[in-house]
Amino acid sequence: MNVLITGGAGFIGANLARRLLRRGESVAIFDNFSRRGSPKNVEWLHSECESRPETIRGDLADSEAVLRAVGSADVIYHLGGQVAVTTSVLRPRLDFEANVLGTFNVLEAARASDRQPIVLYASTNKVYGALESAEVVEDEKRYHFKMLPYGVPEDWPLDFHSPYGCSKGAGDQYVRDYARIFGLRTVVFRQSCIFGYRQYGIEDQGWLAWMVIAAITGQPITIYGNGKQVRDILFVEDLLDAYDAAVNRIDIAAGQVYNVGGGPEHSLSVWAEFGPMLSELLDREIQVSYGPTRPGDQPLYVSDIRKAKRDLGWSPHVSVQDGLEKLVNWVRTAPEIAP
Repeated sequence: MNVLITGGAGFIGANLARRLLRRGESVAIFDNFSRRGSPKNVEWLHSECESRPETIRGDLADSEAVLRAVGSADVIYHLGGQVAVTTSVLRPRLDFEANVLGTFNVLEAARASDRQPIVLYASTNKVYGALESAEVVEDEKRYHFKMLPYGVPEDWPLDFHSPYGCSKGAGDQYVRDYARIFGLRTVVFRQSCIFGYRQYGIEDQGWLAWMVIAAITGQPITIYGNGKQVRDILFVEDLLDAYDAAVNRIDIAAGQVYNVGGGPEHSLSVWAEFGPMLSELLDREIQVSYGPTRPGDQPLYVSDIRKAKRDLGWSPHVSVQDGLEKLVNWVRTAPEIAP
């Protein structure tokens, strides 16, 4: 198949490109190379794969560039965009143009194509907002939902918080509606915290990787809130398995929205539980400071992933412990990160 990956030089995009190239797919990546590590990820793809991806430098807000990039694609993985809540607060117009206009441009290009491409969209759990109506219980190391033992389901009311939540939520709904109105074969993945190889995390986004990188390289770590905030986490290879499952079962998946995360069994609090795990992996204590909770930050989010299990036959396989060990080992050996 001919595949286009927007944001293909990013963390998830590069891992996806490697998998597809090694499988023999024809892959083009579309990226503006604004993120740290993007050039290194393309170099890595060249070293890892016999066939190289076509690399297109462009901006999602440029409709003509997107139209040309979509070209003869059979599958479009729309992973590109602005990814940080804090950046969206500081630069809401940039956030809007990247996430709303950019997604609209991808959909319009797909609609104009005579190949009827599949479009998979990387949405976010931020579309559910702060989950203020979900009763939360606090214990020694984490928060729990009182009435949601499986986590937040796809039919939970949407409540966009922050410009980032609004822009990703608008894209989410556009992608969903282009299946209903125009018959495009689109799938929305409301992703939780994805982590793994090639993730050059920063404080504003990719918190697991950022904390591992900061701890190994001796940078200061700030915990915003009390550290009991809970997230379900998913290793990148498990996410790519979900992408494969959706493409393979597109007759079922088209027009659907799926929560894709670790679920209750792959969740942990951002420092009260993760901190001791990281200290054990690094065999030393890690000093942190604390700051106020950031705007739009959910105290607790865990995905209900039963729909993806039912429709796609998918579930996570990499445990939290194994995934963290893989991430730590990669950071330790990555020459561009190691101190």
